[in-house]
Amino acid sequence: MHEALKRNVFLVKEHVGMFKAANNYDIHDPQTGEIIMECREEHLGMITKLLRFTDYKRMTPFDIQIRTPDGNQLIRIKRGISVFLSKVTVLDEQNQVIGGFKQKFFSIGGAFNVLDVNDNPICLLQGKWTGWDFKFMAGETELAHVSKKWAGIGKELFTSADNYVLEISESVPGDNAVRQLILAAIMCIDMVLKE
Repeated sequence: MHEALKRNVFLVKEHVGMFKAANNYDIHDPQTGEIIMECREEHLGMITKLLRFTDYKRMTPFDIQIRTPDGNQLIRIKRGISVFLSKVTVLDEQNQVIGGFKQKFFSIGGAFNVLDVNDNPICLLQGKWTGWDFKFMAGETELAHVSKKWAGIGKELFTSADNYVLEISESVPGDNAVRQLILAAIMCIDMVLKE
């Protein structure tokens, strides 16, 4: 597993844009501000681009790569058309399936089951209905926490830019695929639950 994935704290910044169809993010080291990973959605079809500007945005398919700044893929996140509940597949740097997410039915605040390669639940991504706060829970143990970091009222008001802070517990081993699934889930929070 790449060294960038072994960190415990990440700052995820969405690219600013008033009329944009693709979702693109930079993942920073919050201590230094250095970009350690990039998240890009580059191969959008014309119909998908058009639907991204409608009420059907949450149903559109996506294929996102999280990669190093020099272009090496670390994680790939894919979803087909979603009519009711989302099922997302997560792949590693070799395009091998490592797990995924399945949106929970009737969850207050939004929730996903995080699944291993055999579709067995690893943990639950659970949000609060009162705000932008998500936790990855394995039973009573918190594996990670995601919160929104506001960039200022003007920026939030006039663009769709969102910033997130991800904190992964030190109890999650540095070479465990759960880290890749947790990082991939941030993109799913924004694109499936919060758009």
